Amino acid sequence: MRISFNETKATQTAAYLLQLRGGTMSYMKLIKLLYIVDREALLRWGRTVTTDCHVSMDRGPVLSQTLDLITDEARPDRSSVWTQHISEPDHYQVRLLKDAGLDELSKAEVALLDEVFEKFGAMNRWKLVDLAHAFPEWQDPQGGAIPITYRDILKAGGKTDLEIAAIEDELDNLALSDKLLSAN
Repeated sequence: MRISFNETKATQTAAYLLQLRGGTMSYMKLIKLLYIVDREALLRWGRTVTTDCHVSMDRGPVLSQTLDLITDEARPDRSSVWTQHISEPDHYQVRLLKDAGLDELSKAEVALLDEVFEKFGAMNRWKLVDLAHAFPEWQDPQGGAIPITYRDILKAGGKTDLEIAAIEDELDNLALSDKLLSAN
């Protein structure tokens, strides 16, 4: 069981990284930075920041639903949090339309975003692709997409089987709580 995708939190995370970059960024670079943030959060705290699903694609690991928000044409009959704050791609660049706030993010998550941007924000998108290809959980999908599980990331990050089991139990409990709360 997985925690439901939180579009608002994913949007705030992406918007903050765009803000740190001056408001515009290659969406490939953005998706790589978001993956690094989620990966590091999972290894440190046993949960991701964006609550998105991760997949291996030709150019490295990506956040599946966030990539869809970036690349799929916005539906005219439905306004999304993402499209209110982040532009559609123009020449593979996205830009911040307006501040998305940080109320969904903890101080620790914002500090992690700052840390990841400080370390990787100056790298160009192709260097980030090379870096992402070096993550042990990435598999070459040869034109497709292969799911990356939390277990894959945790194992690649050196967690023991016992630590992984404890994190998975906690994530299952959070997902169940999320499901029960959203049903009410």
